[in-house]
Amino acid sequence: MAKDEAKASDFSKGLLKSEELYKYILETSVYPREPEVLKELRNITHNHPQAGMATAPDAGQLMGMLLKLVNARKTIEVGVFTGYSLLLTALTLPEDGKVIAIDVNRDSYEIGLPVIKKVGVEHKIDFRESEALPALDELLNDKANEGGFDFAFVDADKVNYWNYHERLIRLIKVGGIIVYDNTLWGGSVAEPDSSTPEWRIEVKKATLELNKKLSADQRVQISQAALGDGITICRRLY
Repeated sequence: MAKDEAKASDFSKGLLKSEELYKYILETSVYPREPEVLKELRNITHNHPQAGMATAPDAGQLMGMLLKLVNARKTIEVGVFTGYSLLLTALTLPEDGKVIAIDVNRDSYEIGLPVIKKVGVEHKIDFRESEALPALDELLNDKANEGGFDFAFVDADKVNYWNYHERLIRLIKVGGIIVYDNTLWGGSVAEPDSSTPEWRIEVKKATLELNKKLSADQRVQISQAALGDGITICRRLY
């Protein structure tokens, strides 16, 4: 089989100063372990005009490990796009596992759906075409859902991340994990506004506020990692 080489678009998700170092990580530790169906979906997504929205494969690799560490059976995904992280989750969950996947745009999900169907994990996915806040509120309307989920992954509209957090902290069990993507926002969180492109400013401010609030939130243990575009892992303590 031909070696899976990192493409130029892969580096749009990396924050390391050296593209060569990021390429080394991808080609040495990530791509050789990446299931073929995930590789297929990643390559399909490369052709999408918004390919940069996809979950970075190195971040996905860590997600897969976290799902296994908490023995996840019931999970929530907020923001699906073409479904790379969703497929990864479905592959990792046991046969009777379930992921509730929430996104306003089913069209993007449909791009990855043939791959999901091909590998036989569609039955694990409950896709809900909806804004995330009402969908999460609907889950909370059923008291049985409180503390009923093992894991959540959030990669959606960044300005609402804290609103999602306040709902997910009730839905995830004690000891469960919530992962937020894009929490370093292209490295702009450490740059002066004068160096930040105008289109990044609003989300940058929201991300700075989120990071501050997560750091102060005693309900969770946190770890922020420079994988992909930055991810923050939260483990619910109480």
